[in-house]
Amino acid sequence: MPAVQVAAGGRPRPLGRVLIVDDNTELVATLHAVLVGPTAGDKAHPRFEVVTASCGEEALAVAKTQGFDVAIVDVKLPDASGVDLIRPLRAASPLGEVVLITGFASVDAAIGALRSGAYAFVLKSFRPEELISTVEQALTKVQLKREREELERRYRALVELTDVLVVALDVDERVVLMNRKTSALAGVSAEDALGRQFIESWIPAEDLQRVRDTIAQTKVGERAREVETGFVDSTGTVKRRIRWHLSRADLVYAIGIDVTERRALEKRAADGEAMSAMGALALNLAHEIRNPLNAAVLQLHLLGRNIDKLEADEATRAALHKRAEIVGDEIGRLNRLLTEFLELARPRGIAREAVHVGRLVDDVLDLERESAATRRIKIERAIPADGCIAIGDREKLKQVVINLVVNSIEAMKEGGTLTARVECAAERVTIAIEDTGVGIPDDVLANVFDPFFTTKEAGTGLGLSIVRKIVDAHAGEVHIESKRAQGTRVTVSIPTGRS
Repeated sequence: MPAVQVAAGGRPRPLGRVLIVDDNTELVATLHAVLVGPTAGDKAHPRFEVVTASCGEEALAVAKTQGFDVAIVDVKLPDASGVDLIRPLRAASPLGEVVLITGFASVDAAIGALRSGAYAFVLKSFRPEELISTVEQALTKVQLKREREELERRYRALVELTDVLVVALDVDERVVLMNRKTSALAGVSAEDALGRQFIESWIPAEDLQRVRDTIAQTKVGERAREVETGFVDSTGTVKRRIRWHLSRADLVYAIGIDVTERRALEKRAADGEAMSAMGALALNLAHEIRNPLNAAVLQLHLLGRNIDKLEADEATRAALHKRAEIVGDEIGRLNRLLTEFLELARPRGIAREAVHVGRLVDDVLDLERESAATRRIKIERAIPADGCIAIGDREKLKQVVINLVVNSIEAMKEGGTLTARVECAAERVTIAIEDTGVGIPDDVLANVFDPFFTTKEAGTGLGLSIVRKIVDAHAGEVHIESKRAQGTRVTVSIPTGRS
């Protein structure tokens, strides 16, 4: 929680600026009273500095001129959707966070808010202390971002020839200096790197023009420039992300910091934070949505029985049954989506039981055998009969294998081969599911574990996110290798838990 700030003279200073965007004057007044001071209406010692706007256009104007730390935005505004307003607001005040407030919530709205970068979703039936806690947590994140930016600025100013990537380029952008860290990553000696074109040798094609433009700007400008790119390693593949700080003297100096792991950790942390904020909402949605879904299933069952009693020809009854079947399938799809959403959003522990991993994989393959056969897919197994015992949650590990097998089957629309392997070692058990399907493009591969990311027309984008969450809960690892038109291999490795 943010520490209380104290101004000159000992008076508490507002912890941050809160922008309230809502056209409901009563609600704005309530929010204002809750946020203004330690006690409602205490204008002498306000807890937060509050500014208001009644519509999206006014909110953007305030954000651009005054900025904000936290914006509390109604989902329904006179001239815009609160969800659509998230990105423009954050663009106007990059370090700010946006909290959406609404009188109702749906799965689509929740997913849209997450995709757009909302910090939290608050229902209008909030308790004052809950709202204050949410705003203070958002402010803590904003303060941490400010501190991080300041630390990074100081760090870049102090970096010389330390354990970072350092390259010097001449007027033709040829290497005249490359330090040990860079040469090790590039897979060449510093001497062999001299005279080589840096951009063509170690920058991937998709980043070439951006790097050239940044270097050109550095050469003619007075200030340093920054650009983040991939880095082609000694194998000829792009596995690292480098943030280059470019400055000019007689030469152009590029100081690079490897941010690959940091970007991955930031992404994981952001996903976890978003899912945590959605947990309470997900539980409420489960109750509100499942009840009508169950009622709809019951009525559909009764409707099917009544269709058989109709005085109509067989073709008419068959057509009515087909329509009822379509409705039933769609209700089932909604129920599966809700189940996946809950699995991803709510924190749950795992069971600790002995799981025969080989038998578990065999069971899943038997379950999906008919589905594979209808698509002309051959299943091959390399599964030892015994010895593959791990301590974990059988049902959750089964869900991991089901998701991976179903993904592989769906990737082979024209038939192919699905290969399942299980390997046992003293400390780890490895499951590998491999297909000969269409493969995954390189530009998509990095995002496949992101919540709600999907390339399927009817996909939810939750399957692989759930896989990673379950594997993480077992202290394991999951990796994907894929080549276009050749297939995909997903490997899951978990500790046996028996040592």
